[in-house]
Amino acid sequence: MTADQIEAVQSSWTRVAPIAETAAGLFYNRLFELDPSLKPLFKGDIETQGRKLMEIIGVAVSSLNRLDEILPVVREMGRRHATYGVEAWHYDVVGEALLWTLAKGLGDAFTQEVQSAWGTTYASLAGVMKEAAYGSR
Repeated sequence: MTADQIEAVQSSWTRVAPIAETAAGLFYNRLFELDPSLKPLFKGDIETQGRKLMEIIGVAVSSLNRLDEILPVVREMGRRHATYGVEAWHYDVVGEALLWTLAKGLGDAFTQEVQSAWGTTYASLAGVMKEAAYGSR
């Protein structure tokens, strides 16, 4: 990730954070619309899960300038997600739902530059998670 990509992600997140609850709802609705088979992977209250998701994204976004500090946590999340039944291909569906959610939440501010920056950021972090969980397949 370049400094410009990090800036694009961080500045756009400041516009999403105030609508985090709505964004979480949009995300999960879109995720289950894209692949209804994922719904059983989410045990418990989806609103609570949504709050956790938005918190985790917020921490990751704020730490992009210090990735070395959060990579151990990202790796552990990848390993933990594998124990929940998450498979490597699920990350593609999650990425698609995330970018769709950001487009809805940001509207015209979801420029090609912002979309590209988020795509790169998600691919980087998801890649770390998948590597930790499944190795290099």
